[in-house]
Amino acid sequence: MAALTQSQIDQLVMQLKRDYQTLLSEVREELQNSGNQHRIDILNREPGDSGDESLATSLVDLNLTTLDRHVQAIRDIEATFRRIENDEYGVCIDCGDNIAFNRLQAYPTAKRCIVCQEKREKQYAREGH
Repeated sequence: MAALTQSQIDQLVMQLKRDYQTLLSEVREELQNSGNQHRIDILNREPGDSGDESLATSLVDLNLTTLDRHVQAIRDIEATFRRIENDEYGVCIDCGDNIAFNRLQAYPTAKRCIVCQEKREKQYAREGH
Protein backbone atom coordinates (compact mmCIF):
# COMPACT_ATOMS: atom_id res chain seq x y z
CA MET A 1 0.00 0.00 0.00
CA ALA A 2 1.08 3.58 -0.38
CA ALA A 3 2.58 5.68 2.39
CA LEU A 4 -0.87 5.99 3.94
CA THR A 5 -1.39 4.78 7.48
CA GLN A 6 -4.18 2.35 8.26
CA SER A 7 -5.96 5.12 10.13
CA GLN A 8 -5.81 7.37 7.05
CA ILE A 9 -7.09 4.58 4.82
CA ASP A 10 -9.94 3.87 7.24
CA GLN A 11 -10.85 7.56 7.26
CA LEU A 12 -10.88 7.68 3.45
CA VAL A 13 -12.90 4.46 3.20
CA MET A 14 -15.53 5.91 5.52
CA GLN A 15 -15.69 9.04 3.38
CA LEU A 16 -16.01 6.94 0.22
CA LYS A 17 -18.79 4.86 1.74
CA ARG A 18 -20.72 8.00 2.76
CA ASP A 19 -20.26 9.49 -0.71
CA TYR A 20 -21.33 6.21 -2.32
CA GLN A 21 -24.53 6.00 -0.25
CA THR A 22 -25.36 9.64 -0.95
CA LEU A 23 -24.91 9.12 -4.69
CA LEU A 24 -27.00 5.95 -4.67
CA SER A 25 -29.80 7.81 -2.89
CA GLU A 26 -29.64 10.67 -5.36
CA VAL A 27 -29.71 8.30 -8.34
CA ARG A 28 -32.66 6.38 -6.90
CA GLU A 29 -34.52 9.62 -6.28
CA GLU A 30 -33.77 10.90 -9.75
CA LEU A 31 -34.94 7.64 -11.32
CA GLN A 32 -38.13 7.67 -9.28
CA ASN A 33 -38.81 11.23 -10.36
CA SER A 34 -37.82 10.64 -13.96
CA GLY A 35 -41.40 10.40 -15.10
CA ASN A 36 -40.62 13.65 -16.86
CA GLN A 37 -43.11 15.46 -14.64
CA HIS A 38 -41.47 18.83 -15.39
CA ARG A 39 -41.88 18.22 -19.10
CA ILE A 40 -45.48 17.07 -18.70
CA ASP A 41 -46.36 20.12 -16.60
CA ILE A 42 -44.83 22.50 -19.12
CA LEU A 43 -46.44 20.82 -22.11
CA ASN A 44 -49.85 20.79 -20.41
CA ARG A 45 -49.87 24.55 -19.90
CA GLU A 46 -52.21 26.43 -22.17
CA PRO A 47 -51.41 28.02 -24.50
CA GLY A 48 -48.25 26.09 -25.23
CA ASP A 49 -45.66 26.99 -27.79
CA SER A 50 -42.37 25.73 -29.18
CA GLY A 51 -40.53 27.60 -26.41
CA ASP A 52 -42.33 25.54 -23.80
CA GLU A 53 -41.36 22.34 -25.58
CA SER A 54 -37.74 23.52 -25.82
CA LEU A 55 -37.67 24.28 -22.11
CA ALA A 56 -39.17 20.88 -21.31
CA THR A 57 -36.56 19.12 -23.47
CA SER A 58 -33.78 21.11 -21.80
CA LEU A 59 -35.01 20.10 -18.35
CA VAL A 60 -35.00 16.43 -19.34
CA ASP A 61 -31.49 16.79 -20.78
CA LEU A 62 -30.30 18.46 -17.57
CA ASN A 63 -31.75 15.63 -15.48
CA LEU A 64 -30.04 13.02 -17.69
CA THR A 65 -26.73 14.87 -17.43
CA THR A 66 -26.99 14.97 -13.64
CA LEU A 67 -27.87 11.29 -13.52
CA ASP A 68 -24.95 10.41 -15.80
CA ARG A 69 -22.54 12.40 -13.62
CA HIS A 70 -23.79 10.58 -10.50
CA VAL A 71 -23.45 7.15 -12.15
CA GLN A 72 -19.89 7.97 -13.23
CA ALA A 73 -19.03 9.06 -9.68
CA ILE A 74 -20.42 5.74 -8.38
CA ARG A 75 -18.22 3.86 -10.85
CA ASP A 76 -15.20 5.89 -9.74
CA ILE A 77 -15.85 4.97 -6.11
CA GLU A 78 -16.27 1.29 -7.01
CA ALA A 79 -12.95 1.40 -8.90
CA THR A 80 -11.36 3.01 -5.85
CA PHE A 81 -12.61 0.18 -3.63
CA ARG A 82 -10.99 -2.30 -6.07
CA ARG A 83 -7.69 -0.35 -5.85
CA ILE A 84 -7.90 -0.52 -2.06
CA GLU A 85 -8.50 -4.30 -2.17
CA ASN A 86 -5.54 -4.71 -4.55
CA ASP A 87 -3.22 -2.56 -2.40
CA GLU A 88 -2.95 -0.03 -5.22
CA TYR A 89 -4.79 2.84 -3.54
CA GLY A 90 -2.84 6.04 -3.05
CA VAL A 91 -0.36 5.24 -5.81
CA CYS A 92 -0.30 7.36 -8.98
CA ILE A 93 -1.24 5.32 -12.06
CA ASP A 94 1.13 7.39 -14.22
CA CYS A 95 4.36 7.76 -12.24
CA GLY A 96 3.94 5.26 -9.39
CA ASP A 97 4.60 7.86 -6.69
CA ASN A 98 2.41 8.14 -3.62
CA ILE A 99 -0.61 10.40 -3.80
CA ALA A 100 -0.61 12.87 -0.90
CA PHE A 101 -3.12 12.21 1.85
CA ASN A 102 -4.46 15.78 1.68
CA ARG A 103 -5.20 15.25 -2.04
CA LEU A 104 -7.04 12.04 -1.25
CA GLN A 105 -9.00 13.78 1.50
CA ALA A 106 -10.17 16.38 -1.02
CA TYR A 107 -10.62 13.89 -3.85
CA PRO A 108 -10.70 10.32 -2.49
CA THR A 109 -11.06 8.72 -5.93
CA ALA A 110 -7.88 10.38 -7.27
CA LYS A 111 -5.83 8.06 -9.48
CA ARG A 112 -2.98 10.47 -10.08
CA CYS A 113 -0.68 12.56 -7.95
CA ILE A 114 -1.17 16.29 -8.33
CA VAL A 115 1.85 16.69 -10.63
CA CYS A 116 0.65 14.02 -13.08
CA GLN A 117 -2.93 15.29 -12.91
CA GLU A 118 -1.82 18.82 -13.81
CA LYS A 119 0.25 17.47 -16.72
CA ARG A 120 -2.75 15.48 -17.93
CA GLU A 121 -5.06 18.47 -17.73
CA LYS A 122 -2.61 20.69 -19.64
CA GLN A 123 -2.17 18.00 -22.30
CA TYR A 124 -5.91 17.57 -22.79
CA ALA A 125 -6.47 21.34 -22.80
CA ARG A 126 -3.97 21.68 -25.67
CA GLU A 127 -5.60 18.85 -27.57
CA GLY A 128 -9.01 20.49 -27.20
CA HIS A 129 -10.63 17.82 -25.01
